[in-house]
Amino acid sequence: MKFNLLSKFNKTTTVNHAGEKAFTLSAEMELYTAVVTWSLNDSFYEKDEKRMERLRTLIAKCSPIFVGKLAVYARTKMYLRSAPLVLVTELAKLHSGDDLVARVTDGVIGRADEITELLACYQMLNQRTGTKKLNRLSKQLQKGLSTAFNRFDEYQFAKYNRDGAIKLRDALFLVHPKAKDELQQVLFNKIVNGDLQTPYTWETELSALGQLNFDSNEAKALAFRAKWEELIDGGKLGYMALLRNLRNIQEAGVSYAHFQKVCGRLADANEVAKAKQFPFRYLAAYRELIVAGTDSPLKGLTQKLSALLSGNKGYTGALLDALEQAVQASAANIKGFDYNTRVLLACDVSGSMQTPVSAKSKVLLYDVGLMLAMLLQSRCKNVEVGMFGDRWKTITVPRNNILGNVQEFYRREGEVGYSTNGYLVIKDLLQRRVKMDKVMLFTDCQLWNSTDTSGEHIHALWVQYKTQVAPNAKLYLFDLKGYGQAPLQLLHNNVYLIAGWSDKVFEVLAALENGGSALDAINNIPLTP
Repeated sequence: MKFNLLSKFNKTTTVNHAGEKAFTLSAEMELYTAVVTWSLNDSFYEKDEKRMERLRTLIAKCSPIFVGKLAVYARTKMYLRSAPLVLVTELAKLHSGDDLVARVTDGVIGRADEITELLACYQMLNQRTGTKKLNRLSKQLQKGLSTAFNRFDEYQFAKYNRDGAIKLRDALFLVHPKAKDELQQVLFNKIVNGDLQTPYTWETELSALGQLNFDSNEAKALAFRAKWEELIDGGKLGYMALLRNLRNIQEAGVSYAHFQKVCGRLADANEVAKAKQFPFRYLAAYRELIVAGTDSPLKGLTQKLSALLSGNKGYTGALLDALEQAVQASAANIKGFDYNTRVLLACDVSGSMQTPVSAKSKVLLYDVGLMLAMLLQSRCKNVEVGMFGDRWKTITVPRNNILGNVQEFYRREGEVGYSTNGYLVIKDLLQRRVKMDKVMLFTDCQLWNSTDTSGEHIHALWVQYKTQVAPNAKLYLFDLKGYGQAPLQLLHNNVYLIAGWSDKVFEVLAALENGGSALDAINNIPLTP
């Protein structure tokens, strides 16, 4: 049976980065997985340049409309910022003759600074240097940027008017947007003349305060405490800024009333929904509170201030509770499974999963998988969870403690070693004759067999499991790195693949459960006319 199986699928087999047999993906599936798991930094198995080369090849193989919709999907649903700009730039090279590029360009510009970011991306990927930096800009890309210019107000432009290689003023001269009214023309003139009003933001306020001279360090500390309280009262801290500054606020010693406001806002379900944060952002904030140190640019200052003020370290528990409530709120709309549906969640804790999601982040790919698994676990009534490396091990954790559960797995990850023996998950079910309805692996999909000389492979074991134990079982691969192969053949024997780091991946899961495909979420994205 094993040899027949290999023969049947040999036209689609390849090898993964671990040298193990794997299965190829369609161009659309491979592009989808590569884009939504890319933060534009080197990964464990693939350098940025290599992925860029692979993306260009895949883009040329896919329909322009799919590429455009994927760019908008990556920006608006997966909350990515850089990868969508790469897609737009590459699409502009290959496609012309209609307004598709213009519509996609408009669709991926969510913040004012992304206008200049896209131009910088266009310049870099087209290798424009010297006097030819941005001449002959794609007309449709220019049209899309012009539309985007009309969407932002003075505060938004001023907030992101940064000193980069390409400034807003440069972009305005290059794009030539037509002002929609006299007030907007005045705004465009301010951009040209450098007269944008300095925005009131937490960064500018704290920076200005730091430039002042104080009679004593105590006076300085009190001033910063008052400023944090003012920012909290005025609602000038965006939700992400709040998450990233919890330790600073705590060490500044703000009043208990202000501390309550912080906790209330963190846990507010409406705020959570509007914030559209990656789940791992909550984990990063959670860890920042329970471990020493901070990456904040105010680190040195807050340490000095906390030595002068009592701070409110005793409130840490309340902050942790608020973060847990926030994560619970983010999971509220995930369609879990009922008491009659047996679900198994398996987390890959191998060495290749121990890489940061981006160059500046402490969050590992491994953490992303754990967060997504624990979010889903909280929504399932009949669920087992575990982790695999050299070995496979189930771990019992409560359902309603998402962040605490991630930390428990994090603390115990060394118990199973660091290989990628995902086949052991299915082998264990097969040997124990345990009937599962849904089996879900959170992994970079570079599975292999490092321990068994018999060469057992997860694909053959899954076919055997469905034949002998659970004919209706489904297996879902949550691909967290998009290297371009799958350890099992997709769409055969109820095997499906989902990719990405956002909790929106569970919308794809729901679509699959309803008979759709992983690409439906992309194909259904509207492109603004």
